[in-house]
Amino acid sequence: MDVRKVAKLAHLEITDAEVAMFEPQMASIVAYVEQLNELDTSNVEPMLGGLTAEGEKTETARVDVPHESLGQKSALKEAPSAVGGHFQVPKVL
Repeated sequence: MDVRKVAKLAHLEITDAEVAMFEPQMASIVAYVEQLNELDTSNVEPMLGGLTAEGEKTETARVDVPHESLGQKSALKEAPSAVGGHFQVPKVL
């Protein structure tokens, strides 16, 4: 794997020292992925983003049950700083 090519694709500037450091790491990652490719997965059912192979939705999350909201006063009660009924946060410039 060409470290400089990957760095260029990621719009990163790297030094020769960094290339020397990352080359064995990337080689190790590629070797591990190649090892995974050798596994027999013929009996493993594919899963596509929470859907079964038949396209049915899998139940991985809790059931969404409506309930009473927390309310503004309760939500702001534990806030470190609140002003005018709103959370006060530091400016980010």
